[in-house]
Amino acid sequence: MTESLPADVADVLAAVLNTDDPVHVALRRQVPHLSVRARCTCGCGTAYFELVTSEVEPAPTGPGPVVAAEAQLVTEAGECPGEVLVFTQGGYLSWLEVCSWSDDIEVTLAAARHWLQSPS
Repeated sequence: MTESLPADVADVLAAVLNTDDPVHVALRRQVPHLSVRARCTCGCGTAYFELVTSEVEPAPTGPGPVVAAEAQLVTEAGECPGEVLVFTQGGYLSWLEVCSWSDDIEVTLAAARHWLQSPS
């Protein structure tokens, strides 16, 4: 989606925001103005964004924090070890969170990137 974002973040955003839903369309327009201001220190890959809001319109998501997009992660073996969530604040991309539901499978943004791009 954009060269200024790390590849794992850009690929997961592209996969999760891939519908014609008006919210997803508006959020995709924000991506070229997005940068990562911080990453979770545990290694999961969760990314917190910085966005030049004067350059883009907010998505129609509501004023507070909202889960604007989500995708369950499914491994090649059919297991569902977690999900990724795209959060907005006031209609602007705020962070991309990686959630793990498994003690047996490591769930990271890099793994999410692979599972979201693998054919089902």
